[in-house]
Amino acid sequence: MKTVLMVAEKPSLAQSIAKILSRGNMSSRKGLNGVCSVHEYTGSFIGQSAHFKMTSVCGHVMTLDFIGKYNSWDKVDPAELFSKAPTEKKEANPKLTMVKFLQVEGRGCDCIVLWLDCDKEGENICFEVLDAVLPVMNKPRSTERTIYRAKFSSITDTDICNAMNHLGEPNRNEALSVDARQELDLRIGCAFTRFQTKYFQGKYGNLDSSLISFGPCQTPTLGFCVERHDKIQSFKPETYWVLQAKVNPEKESSLTLDWDRVRVFDREIAQMFLNITKMAKEAKVESVSKKEKVKQRPLALNTVEMLRVASAALGMGPQHAMQIAERLYTQGYISYPRTETTHYPENFDLKGCLRQQANNPYWAETVKALLSEGINRPRKGHDAGDHPPITPMRAATEAELGGDGWRLYEYITRHFIATVSADCKYLQTTISFSIGPERFTCIGKVVTSPGFTEIMPWHSIPLEESLPHCEKGDLFPVGEIKLLEKQTSPPDYLTEAELITLMEKHGIGTDASIPVHINNICQRNYVTVESGRRLKPTNLGIVLVHGYYKIDAELVLPTIRSAVEKQLNLIALGKANYHQVLEHTLDIFKRKFHYFVDSIAGMDELMEVSFSPLAATGKPLSRCGKCHRFMKYIQAKPSRLHCSHCDDTYSLPQNGTIKLYKELRCPLDDFELVLWSSGSRGKSYPLCPYCYNHPPFRDMKKGMGCNECTHPTCQHSLSMLGIGQCVECENGVLVLDSTSGPKWKMACNKCNVIVHFFENAHKVRVSPETCDLCDAALVDVDFNKAKSPLPGDETQHSGCVFCDPVFQDLVELKHAAMRHPMHRGGQGKRQGRGRGKGRRPGGRLNPKKPKDKMAALAAYFV
Repeated sequence: MKTVLMVAEKPSLAQSIAKILSRGNMSSRKGLNGVCSVHEYTGSFIGQSAHFKMTSVCGHVMTLDFIGKYNSWDKVDPAELFSKAPTEKKEANPKLTMVKFLQVEGRGCDCIVLWLDCDKEGENICFEVLDAVLPVMNKPRSTERTIYRAKFSSITDTDICNAMNHLGEPNRNEALSVDARQELDLRIGCAFTRFQTKYFQGKYGNLDSSLISFGPCQTPTLGFCVERHDKIQSFKPETYWVLQAKVNPEKESSLTLDWDRVRVFDREIAQMFLNITKMAKEAKVESVSKKEKVKQRPLALNTVEMLRVASAALGMGPQHAMQIAERLYTQGYISYPRTETTHYPENFDLKGCLRQQANNPYWAETVKALLSEGINRPRKGHDAGDHPPITPMRAATEAELGGDGWRLYEYITRHFIATVSADCKYLQTTISFSIGPERFTCIGKVVTSPGFTEIMPWHSIPLEESLPHCEKGDLFPVGEIKLLEKQTSPPDYLTEAELITLMEKHGIGTDASIPVHINNICQRNYVTVESGRRLKPTNLGIVLVHGYYKIDAELVLPTIRSAVEKQLNLIALGKANYHQVLEHTLDIFKRKFHYFVDSIAGMDELMEVSFSPLAATGKPLSRCGKCHRFMKYIQAKPSRLHCSHCDDTYSLPQNGTIKLYKELRCPLDDFELVLWSSGSRGKSYPLCPYCYNHPPFRDMKKGMGCNECTHPTCQHSLSMLGIGQCVECENGVLVLDSTSGPKWKMACNKCNVIVHFFENAHKVRVSPETCDLCDAALVDVDFNKAKSPLPGDETQHSGCVFCDPVFQDLVELKHAAMRHPMHRGGQGKRQGRGRGKGRRPGGRLNPKKPKDKMAALAAYFV
């Protein structure tokens, strides 16, 4: 019997697919990484009995990054990143140990079926999975096929079974096009980002952005927003005049007419027309025309249109909308949400999808009428050759999906029903009048067949005032003629929907990446989202784009990225060479980078106008160890200290508060220490600004505070305050927070574990002695006599936090409340005091059982 490994892109997808293929007759277990499950069943594969193992990854298995020293911003010239810097594939999420998990499950398997999402990214993940599992699978006979690719567009019984019966092969060219895009974005983005971030953050203090990033797609996206901003700023309103006439077909009714000249920009000429028409007392009907018109039903729904409507009509950001659509897809409610196609294939079961909606109270009547009278074939749209349009695959209720999930599902369903409905038909009547020598018109519309607007009422023909019955030559008394003075108005800021349209038109990004690029310019503080989901550029965004235009307009214009996207598509089609496209594009951007660096003064001139220099920013906080003058604390992102006398800038930990630490100084460099804190429920530690940026010892890295410093005698160092190995992470040490009294705590110097202990103690000190059982440092605790929880009214005790039964009920483990993870985490183990002899894998503390805590803690160290 063959063993067949099957891999999907997400755990929920794997479960759904396995359930369909096994008809519910499967067993499930958790994989070794604790995230991905394995579903096993027996069945038939290519005419033979087989044992199936269905599991999943969690998106990309690998990510592209520079090796070693090239990840250091300080040691490497950004120009080297274009060609000299070697790259490597690393695990995208090392904590998931995905490669090891896949190898464990793939070992001894004969075949593999890849159920990854059917787009270019999915093809790329296929080969990441193959790289992991092929070395451990059974070796095939010379001509035996072992690799299969399932192509599907929805999680329905029909689609999944059909995919299993028509297995193909993964597409190497599409995977290569993704590799090329990843490498281009990494090399180009990192080079420009590192250079401009270091250059401008070293000069200006109120940029309010921790990263001044550049991206081949992100920057043109920002460019569209700033281009609209510039049009608004440069707009000069012009006054114009409009002639408005009203006629009275009946005594108590009036009809407003539109001037055929529309408007004039000269007041005197407008006044002349007014005077001429005022002489006429009657309006004469010159012509009456009636024409039946059609408002076409929408094309089938693709990703870009869904994102546009989600933003404009539902008030959802593109990335949020995409996340909801993906969830609806994995739960089987809609078809695959990433598609450029707006044309249904001939064999698509439109009626089957429609029948699913026959019992929903919101549109049951419309659906039943379509099924009985016959559906209309959807309009012929664009076939991109990827997936069918986004379609509802099964019925749902508001209670099932709730909130935004239901709102998006409802729109997708209404759109689908509209595509198979009739066009909207209406009768348009146009009456042309003459008042003196001037012509005026009025138009009326009457709906004859609402068609698709019944299910999409927001597209319905607006109700207008009814036109009188008249014929050519009829005369109506003129009720009023007046001149209206108006002004031209500037365009408004771009909406997300308009930006998506521009990105699609100019080939910036893909249907999958467009939401990411828009989200990035918001996250970087380049634009803010205003009411109506309009994108207003910030000062920083405006200056950056103007600077790019001043130095090299192609860095911000969509033309060059659009050309690159076309080359990447040619790679996917097998019509362009991967290495040649990569080499040619990098060579172009390398030249542009050197020119940008040489011309940076042009952008700097614009920065000087909008932002304050470091020396003029911030407030005095702590003394510099070199000149002993006060350094200024700059709170704007990224927060940092600046000594204007030495002209030095020192990075600080982010996403917390910084204050002076008791005016104590570092014994190594005489800098005053500062205290970083993530809040009352979080963790805090002191740090030396100089040591934080220039590690004093070989076993330290940049970005380490005193709680990771290996100085042997400093009272704030890990050597003096470290207690024992962290109970949750591999490399962390629990360090006493000497500032936390009377609510004392120790916190891991790597992860967010906090251990509260000895509340209301007068003093807590780390002893030089260690525990005989677990090698953790002993702790000396002094209590006030009135508040001592120690037995026998004792006020002092020395013992091990993990093993001493006296301390058993005085310790409580928690997780710090963090705004963002800001600790880098060390690689490898340092020789610091208080490290445990070893720890057992697995196990967690149960906060509901205080007496079990110490036993569980101690178990890690025995």
